[in-house]
Amino acid sequence: MLGRLRNMTSIYLVNDENMLLLYRQGGRVVNNVWTGSAGGHFEENELNDSRACVLREMQEELGITGDDIEDFSLRYITLRRTKEEVRQNYYFFARLKQDFDLVSNEGILKWFPMNKLHELKMPYTAKYVIEHYLEKGKYTAEMYVGVADGDKVEFIQFPAF
Repeated sequence: MLGRLRNMTSIYLVNDENMLLLYRQGGRVVNNVWTGSAGGHFEENELNDSRACVLREMQEELGITGDDIEDFSLRYITLRRTKEEVRQNYYFFARLKQDFDLVSNEGILKWFPMNKLHELKMPYTAKYVIEHYLEKGKYTAEMYVGVADGDKVEFIQFPAF
């Protein structure tokens, strides 16, 4: 293990019982799968601020700002060791304040009914985050942390104390 870290963030925009996902194309790490509405790697000045990173990515990829969303919160953090690095993912969820005709420069955006999300090809930890969110997370305001063990991602509630 070389000790390399890859910090990434993603935001999932929801509207009633639908979620906006991005079919990411041409990505260096994530490609040809359904991901959050926007997201990406931390810039050097964002290493201690996942919120700043996801807001920047949302502005760059969707053309919307923090003023366009509500109920914005960090809900999941996952850890996965792969390809000689530790991948830390920060998953945010929010609601759009109004309907937008959104497009992305990273791929194809599409709204999906939440009961269809399990059918989609997603990155490894994202698939487990969405599964947990649909079963438990969307009914709470709690934050969860998950660790990938190769077979699954184990989640626990992540309390502040």
